[in-house]
Amino acid sequence: MPETQLSRSTYERLRAELEDLTTRGRIEVAGRIEAARALGDLSENGDYHAAKDDQGKMEARIRNLQGMLKSAVLVDESAVGRSDAVAVGTVVGLRYEGDEDVERYLIGSIEERAEGVEVISPSSPLGQALIGRGAGETVEYAAPSGPLRVEIVQVGA
Repeated sequence: MPETQLSRSTYERLRAELEDLTTRGRIEVAGRIEAARALGDLSENGDYHAAKDDQGKMEARIRNLQGMLKSAVLVDESAVGRSDAVAVGTVVGLRYEGDEDVERYLIGSIEERAEGVEVISPSSPLGQALIGRGAGETVEYAAPSGPLRVEIVQVGA
């Protein structure tokens, strides 16, 4: 699995989620499955099938979290914002060519969360075009609809 760059707070939140899912979550789902089995015929038992479906989704999330945390690289948050260049963990203001509105995005893992901003993966075409660039620069990247140009209006908060 490729490395995942995470802030310390996101890493800790994901570790806590993994711990919760592998302990309380598994026990809870196993209890729901057992209770549904007690109702009888499993072929027409909606509760049983819903619990098994939830179990499958939870196990997939557990595997995803384990892989992500195993390949996690913690971002030096003290360095974020000290540079004028776009880096992982940076919030950027972007203006698309032909549009006057400035949109704000956080460059980082989809697991990162910031109030009022959407997340752009640093490995996405736009993320790759932005990394290392500064305010006032215009970058072009390949989008499914064709090449797009975007101006970096602001780097940082």
